[in-house]
Amino acid sequence: MTFINYATREINCKIVYYGPGLGGKTTNLQFIYNKTSPDAKGKMISLATEADRTLFFDFLPLDLGSIRGFTTRFHLYTVPGQVFYDASRKLILKGVDGVVFVADSQVERMEANIESIRNLEENLRDHGFDLTTIPYALQFNKRDLPEVATVDEMYRVLNFKREPTFEAVATTGIGVFETLKAVAKQILVELRKK
Repeated sequence: MTFINYATREINCKIVYYGPGLGGKTTNLQFIYNKTSPDAKGKMISLATEADRTLFFDFLPLDLGSIRGFTTRFHLYTVPGQVFYDASRKLILKGVDGVVFVADSQVERMEANIESIRNLEENLRDHGFDLTTIPYALQFNKRDLPEVATVDEMYRVLNFKREPTFEAVATTGIGVFETLKAVAKQILVELRKK
C-alpha cells in the first residue's frame, strides 16, 4: 500500500524482489544501488541469518519522478529465497505495491522457480493481493550460464498474465534496470488512477 507523506510531499512505493534462493534478487539490488547516483539513494541495509550468508533482504530508496507535485520514492526489498524463511517472506510482502519475480534460468532450478512463484501467489493472497492484478514483472536471470532453459519454455511455465518479461544477467546489469522500470511504470499508472 502506497504511503503518502504530506509533510515531505513524498509518495512512498514498495517493490519486492521475489524468487528462489541464489536466483539473483540481491544481485539485482546491488547493481541498481551501485549505478544509482549517491544523492538519489539511501543506505542499503542487509540483514543476514545465521544459517546462510545469502539469506538477507536489502532496503533501497530510489527517486524516480513525481506525481501531482509529490516526489515518488521507491523502496526496494528482497526476500530470503529459501522456503524455510516463509514467515519473513510474508512479512516483507506486507504493503507491497509491485513485485519483480527473479527466476533462475538454469534447467536444474526450474522446480525451485515453480515452487517460489506458487509461494509468492499464496503469500500475496494472504495479504489480500492478487498476482494477476498487482504491478508485476518477470525476469529470467543468469542467461549467460550454460544449461539454461529456453526463454519460450520459461515463459510457458512461469508467465502469469502476459506480464513484462526480461532476460537478464544481473551480475553485469543486463536487463536489471529494464525490469525495475517495467514494474515502476505499472505502479505509477496505478497511482495516477487514484
